[in-house]
Amino acid sequence: MAVATQTPTKTLEEICINSIRFLAVDAVEKAKSGHPGLPMGAAPMAFVLWDKFMRVNPKNPKWFNRDRFVLSAGHGCMLQYALLYLSGFDSVTIEDIKQFRQWGSRTPGHPENFVTAGIEVTTGPLGQGIANAVGLAMAEAHLAAKFNKPDAKIVDHYTYVILGDGCNMEGVSGEACSFAGHLGLGKLIALYDDNHISIDGSTDVAFTEDVSKRFEAYGWHVLHVEDGNTDLEGIAKAIEEAKSVTDKPSMIKVTTLIGYGSPNKQNTAGVHGAALGGDEVALTRQNLGWEHEPFVIPQDALDHMQKAIERGAKAESEWNKALSDYKSKYASEAAEFERYVSGKLPDGWEKVLPTYTPEDKGVATRKHSETCLNKLATVLPELIGGSADLTHSNLTEIKGKGDFQKGHYENPNVHYGVREHGMGAIVNGMALHGSGLIPYGATFLIFTDYMRAAIRLSALSEAGSIWVMTHDSIGQGEDGPTHQPVETIASLRAIPELTVIRPADGTETSGAYKVAIEKSKANAPTLLAFTRQNVPNLAGSSIEGVTKGAYTIVDSQGTPDIILIGTGSEVSLCVTAAEKLTSEGKKVRVVSMPSWELFEAQDAAYKESVLPKAVTKRVSVEAGVSFGWHKYVGTEGATVSIDTFGASAPGPVCMEKFGFTVDNVLATAKKVLG
Repeated sequence: MAVATQTPTKTLEEICINSIRFLAVDAVEKAKSGHPGLPMGAAPMAFVLWDKFMRVNPKNPKWFNRDRFVLSAGHGCMLQYALLYLSGFDSVTIEDIKQFRQWGSRTPGHPENFVTAGIEVTTGPLGQGIANAVGLAMAEAHLAAKFNKPDAKIVDHYTYVILGDGCNMEGVSGEACSFAGHLGLGKLIALYDDNHISIDGSTDVAFTEDVSKRFEAYGWHVLHVEDGNTDLEGIAKAIEEAKSVTDKPSMIKVTTLIGYGSPNKQNTAGVHGAALGGDEVALTRQNLGWEHEPFVIPQDALDHMQKAIERGAKAESEWNKALSDYKSKYASEAAEFERYVSGKLPDGWEKVLPTYTPEDKGVATRKHSETCLNKLATVLPELIGGSADLTHSNLTEIKGKGDFQKGHYENPNVHYGVREHGMGAIVNGMALHGSGLIPYGATFLIFTDYMRAAIRLSALSEAGSIWVMTHDSIGQGEDGPTHQPVETIASLRAIPELTVIRPADGTETSGAYKVAIEKSKANAPTLLAFTRQNVPNLAGSSIEGVTKGAYTIVDSQGTPDIILIGTGSEVSLCVTAAEKLTSEGKKVRVVSMPSWELFEAQDAAYKESVLPKAVTKRVSVEAGVSFGWHKYVGTEGATVSIDTFGASAPGPVCMEKFGFTVDNVLATAKKVLG
């Protein structure tokens, strides 16, 4: 890389800040795509934060006790890539910056944690990042309360966020920040890039509230740096003050000019989401006294910023010594802490999952879910989670354990309030903290519509989140079509890398949790859909069958004439219908298919053994839309499904009126058989 001579008229701090700015300007200009305005305006606050406060080790980006940094305004990602490069992270080189937004690059158009080391969470959809940061801070608080001792702190780090006007407009940020204020998360510090510009122009066209007063009402400690363009001392003092407030999260409003330094475009929407253009780049270089060619950084700036390498190595070394001392004093706690961080499961953990026989009383699968959670909590203390104000409907409480509240962060039961979207993003943050926690969030299945962005991001960003959803069909009953998720399962199955499981009974519920726990540790999300209504325990159901996605639960003697495929509460309908068809001389196979995704992951031989191509007479039975089922029933088969909205009536009446009865399954099968 070419090395330039330091410009003598600028202080070293100004040169470092302009290095950040022009890496962003040049990368966006080369790509002819991107958002240069935020990095240009936020460079001073970002520099101060990373130069004076951030405790990270660039040569070990996954060091456990590092501070977490989240760029919630992810469109300004060149700010973060510049910081990573200048600070000495191997994950971002100058060549990576030159490849900004190009195919296969480590500098994609929004920050992606699974692509670039040093990126903690995937941001871009506005508001998600600040909400993820609440989850990161909750994870730190939980682990500190569990493992720290009066004479030994092994969990002690901050979560810093830069967010913008767009993040503050999105509802998810309000949900999460309200919750963070309630919890008093003192190690969460957000810097608000108050530049008053969004894509439509001045925020005055749509956003005129007093954000500081809103955050004060949330219970945050609020500060204001009026000149975020040049007042580096003011920014540093504000962060110092924020760190001194330990019983509240802090929001520092930093007023800046978007596109700072661009003579014709600063403080306009024109610099928000487009390259400056060659002429304006030249004028900006002249205006800021930047005499260097594109992508050339003064050696003095690199030398200064890369002091982070030495600082980080020293911080990690000191922490390793503290961990060693901790081990000598608290051996059992240290062993458990190291198991958490390693992501390993204890030997034999799955043995606590119960199995059932038809003689066992049939209950709702949400009740079986409660049993599983409480059994698992005895061997997996890293479980942490709760519901969006539906604890006693979702049945998600870990009994005998306390609530996660201010002053009681060690407890595992989280009460999110009516904040489904915020809950989803917070759970993702906890999953991405890197501490081995197994976080879950719960609500009614229909309300995944309120948290779909977070569920999608859990799959995209490889977060080990577990989504516990109950009231999974028209069997929900009297609340009516607003609460009956007829199309929801189909839409969730459309999300890549999300495993959706709809278990039929108690044993299958245990199988669903086995999958979910293992996937959580493998950094992948799972969504579990449970019934409100009671279901019988079925002969032939198995944990192993669930892990394969679909399996034969009732088989025929010889090649079947017809295959009935059911999920969830409808498998029992298939079983009973099969008994009647068999008594009439038909050969019937019943396949329980709790998870399409798990089934599709099996090899061709297994799939053929369950659904042989030669058997073309098939009926699927699921209390949801028919969409997608034709893949499995083919042109000669049929679906027992509901392609309308539901109705308000007792659950059994809804099921009957919409055709989810043994008689209708039987009639449909006979029609298919001809």
